Parts: sequence; C-alpha cells; structure tokens
Amino acid sequence: MSGQAPHPALMIPGPIEFDDAVLQAMSHYSESHVGAPFVATFGETLSLLRKLFQTTNPASQPFVISGSGTLGWDQVAANLTEPGEEALVLHTGYFGDSFADCFETYSVRATQLKAPIGDRPQLPEIEAALSEKKYAVVTVTHVDTSTGVLSELPDLARMVRRVSPDTLIVVDGVCSVGCEEIAFDEWDLDVVLTASQKAVGVPAGLSILMASGRAMEKFKARKTPPTSYFASWKNWLPIMQNYEAKKPSYFATPSPQLIHALHTSLAQILARPLATRFAEHKAASRKIKDAVQALGLRQLAEKPENQANGMTAIYLPDGLTPPEVLPNLLKKGVIFAGGLHKEIATKYVRFGHMGVSVTDPARNDVDKAVAALREALGEVGYKAP
Repeated sequence: MSGQAPHPALMIPGPIEFDDAVLQAMSHYSESHVGAPFVATFGETLSLLRKLFQTTNPASQPFVISGSGTLGWDQVAANLTEPGEEALVLHTGYFGDSFADCFETYSVRATQLKAPIGDRPQLPEIEAALSEKKYAVVTVTHVDTSTGVLSELPDLARMVRRVSPDTLIVVDGVCSVGCEEIAFDEWDLDVVLTASQKAVGVPAGLSILMASGRAMEKFKARKTPPTSYFASWKNWLPIMQNYEAKKPSYFATPSPQLIHALHTSLAQILARPLATRFAEHKAASRKIKDAVQALGLRQLAEKPENQANGMTAIYLPDGLTPPEVLPNLLKKGVIFAGGLHKEIATKYVRFGHMGVSVTDPARNDVDKAVAALREALGEVGYKAP
C-alpha cells in the first residue's frame, strides 16, 4: 500500500504518479553538494543514465542540470548551433513550434516541416528538405505531448546519415524516455533530451540530456562562444565529467534532493530489463486504445504507427469540450489533461499512462481511468455504440 496521502490518480502526460521510495528520497537530509557522499550519488546517477539511454560509448556525455525539459532546448541551441546556422524542425505538434522559437531566440534560422494534425513528416519530404540546404541540426519530437504522435527514429537517423552526414540528430524525448525504446548508440543519435517528471518518474526540476561524441566534437569546434551562460557546456562539461569521476566540482548549485530521487528511480527502472518495461507500456497502451475505440472515439494519432505508448490524445464526441468532461473525471478520482494543440484545444483530452501507473502491478490506475472516462462521458449524455 502507498504511504502517500489519498489523492486523485494523476493520469496526464506528466508530471506522473511517483513511487513512494522516490518521494522518500526527496526527504534526504541536507548535505553539501561538493561533499563525498553526494558526489558519489551524482556520479552513479550519471552512469545509470548511460544504461537508460543504452549507450556504452565513453565519448557520449550525460548532463543533468536543474531546470525543466525546456532547458534541454536551450542547451542544444546554445551549444550545438551558432548564430546564422540553420535548423530543420520536424513538427508533430505544439512542441515543434516551441523548439523552433527557441532556435530563433539564439539567432538560428529554424525551418519547420509540418505534418497534418495527428501525423508526422514522412521520410521522402525530410530527405528532400535536407538535400536543399545545409542544416546544422535536425530535431524530432519523439512523442509530442500535445498530440500523442510517436515519431520513428531508426529509419530517420539512417536517412540523415546518408543524405546529410554532418547534420546532428536531436531528439526531444521529454515524453518518451523511459516508456519508449531509445537505443542511443545503435540508432546513431546525437542528442536525446528529457525531463525528470515524465516516464523517468521523478518530480519536476531536472533537465536530463545525453550527447554523442559527434555532438561534443561539434561543440568543441565552435567558432563562437556558447550563447548562454547557465546552459553553456563550457561551464557544465567539466562539472559532469568530475562528478562521474567522483570528484567534487562546482559551477552552479545542483538540487541534491532531486538527484537522490533520480538515483532511486533509475535504480528501480534498471533493476529489470528495459525490454520488459517497454513491453509493459505497449501492452497498457494497446489496452487503452482498444477501450477508446470501443467507446466509439477517435485518437488524434489515427495511424497505429503514429501512436505513442505512454499517452493517448482522444477526440471528445462532437459538441463536448474538456470543461464538460474533466470535472466528472475528477469526481471519480482521475485527472486527465485538456487539449494543448492551439488549433483543436477545445476538442480533445489527453490521457497519460507511463511509469508506475503502468509498471506497478499493485496499482489499478489504468483500469480506473478507463472506467472513469466511460462513466464521465455517459453522465454528459454520450452513448457509446
């Protein structure tokens, strides 16, 4: 039984429900951020991240910096692009717009390749775009939290390497790391960035990023200084290298309690084969999507190959809006998120299913959420076919 205070099941695409042990780790007594015990924990945490991302290449470099997932965009723009360079942003929803805006803030020209809502850009059009001009980076949102669209990575990476081998492949994995497979070395990725509060299973507050040796060489060969101070790898790289080597180091104060929580969560995740974890998320996702179909509802991501395993974006029946449904869900002890994509925000809700809500057999969050959705729709007059 959980020791947490009774509360509605948080079934949004992050933050997610947290394990008791992770929350207890947040209560760690205060300690020096350059003391040997904390330095050892941080160093082990960085090593565990290598296993989560599935990289054994010593040239790969993990970063864990206090901040939200958005800080990952700043790290990419500030360290891996230079003013005047070009970025190709593959757009599958709200977060493509945001990443492009981040690049423009750093005077990097962002070209968006947009797909219709619920779909993703296709390889031939991406190849055509890469053939037209030189891009420093191509970015892809692995799972767009606004639409639930899953992007395909292995074939994309192979095509980029063939067509534009100097272009860095940057993956926004905020809503995918921990619930979707990411084989960093095997797929030859350059950056995968994420945040602590989603499938990694830790309260919000940590920007987590893995950079390839190729990316680090690009960073070291910059012609201009990094265009941020706090996000600069010039400042953070020696800190991360020293921590992983169990040596105290300082640039800016980390969050010891969040690092302890991340260490605890990663140890739990990696105590079992990652393949098992991914299979559990796929099974839960299939169960939910079958239930959505049985209710006569549609997903934003209609094609099976586009459907994420850690969340489902669901069109409401015609005439219904999120404010008419979400309060009824809350009364049943379940919290869904409203729509986020600005063009259709009033037409859909988002159901997050990742982390302990899926992997802990003692929890019934998924079944409870599906039943609550069925009942809440019935209470506002919707009759399933």
